[in-house]
Amino acid sequence: MTHSDAAATTVCAVVLTYNRRALLEECLAAVAAQTRAPDRILVVDNASTDGTVEMVRREHPDVELMLLSQNIGGAGGFHEGLRAAHEQGADWAWVMDDDTIPTPDALRRLLQAADSAPASSPPALLSSKVIWTDGRLHPMNEVKLKHDREAIVESCERGLLPLRHATFVSLLVHRRAIDAFGLPLKHYFLWSDDIEYTGRILKDAATGYLVPDSVVLHKTAQPYTAVADTQGRFYFHVRNLLYMVRGSAWTPAEKLTLLWTLTTTIRTYLRRNRFRRDSLLIVLRGLRDGLRPTPRARG
Repeated sequence: MTHSDAAATTVCAVVLTYNRRALLEECLAAVAAQTRAPDRILVVDNASTDGTVEMVRREHPDVELMLLSQNIGGAGGFHEGLRAAHEQGADWAWVMDDDTIPTPDALRRLLQAADSAPASSPPALLSSKVIWTDGRLHPMNEVKLKHDREAIVESCERGLLPLRHATFVSLLVHRRAIDAFGLPLKHYFLWSDDIEYTGRILKDAATGYLVPDSVVLHKTAQPYTAVADTQGRFYFHVRNLLYMVRGSAWTPAEKLTLLWTLTTTIRTYLRRNRFRRDSLLIVLRGLRDGLRPTPRARG
């Protein structure tokens, strides 16, 4: 008997969107064209004002819409989308942003990986390979592998790689992961919520895999990372890394690595911005708020 019993497995695609109507339309067309289609498609709209909702209703009448009254960020949107998929009984939630364009067999390959994974380690999470428009791995969607030699060898024999964390750009989340670990933390708002969530799930006994032959395009304007931000969002990078250092998803050694990442990215960001006052203030605000008491997790 296989892990997922693919014929009976139910999949809900959860697509988060905010004011990117054209990209969402391309994403939904690619999701609908899958060789193994999801059983349901749920679009979580973060209070778009660009005609997104009207486009979905007109062009994709079979797609379900969750209309949020305000923009609660990627973290809040995925929290609500995963909650809905779980409550409606899906075995797997396939989560992605509206600028994710999956290749036609991306979902089928993920589900096949669930069946081919080691019998001793049924997956809680499965992640696609994420590329940019030029075919390179997208730097914003870097995954980290588990440093476990036996797990790496056993997984590689099946065409998989064992994960330590991943992102929400084409990630399958099994309902038992939600049962055991809950939902993404809303107060992260933007950036690192997926790293924290997948890291929390995969810290101890749960298993996740990167599936290299499941490929999606992350269609951003540039292959950017947080340090390239020019709109003040680097604040969330700083604040949320400190949240993770103070959280429970990481070992002490991993927290040292997070602090090193925070230090080096702040230095790079400030140099890129010539240590301008506004950039310094963004960093200082992130450090200040990251050290304040974190909001209590709410449903």
